[in-house]
Amino acid sequence: MFEPMSRRSVLKGLGTALALPVLDCMLPRSASAAPASTAPKRIAFLYVPNGANMPAWTPSETGTKFDLPAILEPLTPFKDRLNVLSGLACDKARPNGDGPGDHARSQAAFLTGRQARKTAGSDIRAGISVDQAAANHIGSETRFASLELGCEGGKNAGSCDSGYSCAYSSNLSWRGESTPNAKEIDPKLVFDRLFAGRDPHESAEAAAKREQYRKSILDFVQEDADRLKGKLGASDTRKLDEYMVSVREIERRIEKFRQPVDPKAAQGMARPSGIPKDYAEHIKLLADLMVLAFQADLTRVGTFVFANEGSNRSYAAIGVPEGHHDLSHHGGDTKKQEKIQKINTFHTTQLAHVLGKMQAVKEGSATLLDNTMLLYGSGIGDGDRHNHDNLPILLIGKGGGTLKTGQHIKYPFNTPLTNLYLSLLDLFGVRLNTFGDSTGRLTGIA
Repeated sequence: MFEPMSRRSVLKGLGTALALPVLDCMLPRSASAAPASTAPKRIAFLYVPNGANMPAWTPSETGTKFDLPAILEPLTPFKDRLNVLSGLACDKARPNGDGPGDHARSQAAFLTGRQARKTAGSDIRAGISVDQAAANHIGSETRFASLELGCEGGKNAGSCDSGYSCAYSSNLSWRGESTPNAKEIDPKLVFDRLFAGRDPHESAEAAAKREQYRKSILDFVQEDADRLKGKLGASDTRKLDEYMVSVREIERRIEKFRQPVDPKAAQGMARPSGIPKDYAEHIKLLADLMVLAFQADLTRVGTFVFANEGSNRSYAAIGVPEGHHDLSHHGGDTKKQEKIQKINTFHTTQLAHVLGKMQAVKEGSATLLDNTMLLYGSGIGDGDRHNHDNLPILLIGKGGGTLKTGQHIKYPFNTPLTNLYLSLLDLFGVRLNTFGDSTGRLTGIA
């Protein structure tokens, strides 16, 4: 009987432990069969702010025979693995008697389906988010229950939107109704968290040596890796080599964006930042780290906020110097709408990068993308209207063969977004009667 290698196996060396990717030898198989597509399922939620230019987002046809509109064109290579879901709503992002503050409510309610308490004080309240409902079920099986990433920081105190705490517009993931999960924005800190050794004292020493001699984490585990390769088949040897190349490439990219610090001035200072000034590179670095975390089965649950809700970031690099939020209040101005479309397309181009990375990771007879359920969207439909119905929502990946894809599905007006979450949790092995403001389960995706 074939005994698969443990998915928790690591490469070790000098106080460093590097998790391995999911290899064929970790997957069960019969005596004569190739490795089955039984790699773990992953679930990820990617958020973009300020809605979308919906006419350039929404396909004109429903079903499987539809053309991708302008904003979604960068996703053409993945059309057969995505669903465009129209008609979904986030009711708890609406005022419901609480007045202005749509941006804060949108991000707070997007994954929770709960009405955020209107307060700028410490008595914040939303609800557990769907990613954490999944993490509570599966998190004990991986080193990290979940991974929270984002390209913009934010405060968890003070007023950021019409009397709503900054915690609402800064956080997407909520561990409990009063406990947001802060996201990490520095790729260097994410890398250290994911790939540092398990012993905090030894790993700190190893990290210090790497800093001093500018060595890669791979230099510390190379001997163990060489020993392991002698026991692996050709396919797994190739996968391990590809994985280690990816780790090293991310190290190099992070190092490129770090600023040198004068040793005399370094005492008592925070470590140099690894945050690129180039926004696209920042997104790609964090996305690549998320993919590596999934690939190494360090976690199976992730959230990634491209920009905080209400963000007024400039997109000068793509010819849109104006602030995103300012432009989203377009008032029907076609030139402003065209610029919003350029921003939306920039985001879907970065999404295509994420999907390409996932598709390139082979797991038995499938790919990482095949084994993932990835939701991408915003808690606002049209930024000018501040509406929370007919949201721009994509569901991508095969979910381990459980999802039907390659469709544009138009649901009845005001269908709760949380109905989708109930269905995704079902497929993830988490059976709940309700979630947030759900009214049932979403049909057509499984």
